[in-house]
Amino acid sequence: MDAAVSARARRVAVIAHRKKSIGGGLDELRKLIADEGFDDPVWHEVSKSRKARKRARRTVKEGADLVLVWGGDGMVQRCVDGLAGSDAAVAIIPAGTANQLAGNLGIPTDLAEAVRIAFHGSRRRLDLGKLNGEHFAVMAGAGFDAEMVNDADHGLKDRAGRLAYVLTGLRHVRDEPVPTKIRVDGRKWFTGPATCVLFGNVGTITGGIRAFDDARPDDGYLDVGVTTAQGALQWARTLGRAATGRSERSPFIEMTQGRVIDVKFAEPLSYELDGGERGSSKRLQAKVVPAALTFCVPAE
Repeated sequence: MDAAVSARARRVAVIAHRKKSIGGGLDELRKLIADEGFDDPVWHEVSKSRKARKRARRTVKEGADLVLVWGGDGMVQRCVDGLAGSDAAVAIIPAGTANQLAGNLGIPTDLAEAVRIAFHGSRRRLDLGKLNGEHFAVMAGAGFDAEMVNDADHGLKDRAGRLAYVLTGLRHVRDEPVPTKIRVDGRKWFTGPATCVLFGNVGTITGGIRAFDDARPDDGYLDVGVTTAQGALQWARTLGRAATGRSERSPFIEMTQGRVIDVKFAEPLSYELDGGERGSSKRLQAKVVPAALTFCVPAE
C-alpha cells in the first residue's frame, strides 16, 4: 500500500545497536525523529544484537506502531523475530556491513533518507521465513554458506567489510559434501551429497550474490537451493554463474520453491539466519510465514 507512514504513526520506538553507526550517529537520529514531531520516542539501545529480540517485543507492549531498527542484518533479524505477527511497522536504518534486507527493499545507507522513508515512504506487508523456530527475512543456509558467515563474524567482517565473505569463502571451497535428504511440501525433492543448502525469501543474499532470481518476499513461498559444487574450480563456476546469469543454470545447483521444507543431513552442519551463525544441526525445518510483518519501503 502507498499511504504515507507519518499519517498513521502514533507511537515511535527505536531499537539501536550502539556499536553500529551511520551518518551523524544516534544523536542525529534523535534530531531527525524530533523533526517529525516525536520528541520522546521509546528508546532501546543494546550492545549485542541477540539482546534486541526482547526489546522488540517490549516495544509492542509499550504501544509502538512504528519501530526504527538501527543496525546490521543480525540486528534486523532479531527484531523481526520479535515483532513477527504484530501490527507494528519496521523501518530499517542500515548501519551494518552488508545490509542485505535494506538493499533488497531499496533502502539506502543514508541516514536522513532512511528516516524519511520511515515516516513518509510506503508500507509493504511481507513474508518471513522460519527456520528451527526462528524467523528470518532474507535467507538462511547450512554448509558452505554458514561456514563462510561464521568465519567472517569473527572480527574479519569489521576489518574487511563485504570482502570478508570472499576471503572466508576461499577457506571452505574444499569442504567435503554431506549426504542430504530434502522434502518440499511433503514430497521427496533431493537426495544426494550437498555442500550447501539455502532458503531464500529475497533474491540477493550474503556477499551481494543474486542467488534466487525469481524470489519475491510477498509470494507466499520460500526459494530453496542446493549446491553440489566441490573444489575451487566447481565453486568458481557456481559463483560466477550466480554473479553473471541465472543461478539455476549452473550444473552444480538445483532449485525449487515451497512452503514447508524438511532437511536431514548425515552429520551436523553449521547453519545461519540472515548472516548470523546458529551452531550446527542434523535437521533443518523451514517454512514460510505469509504476510508476517509490515516494512517501511521507498514510495513507488
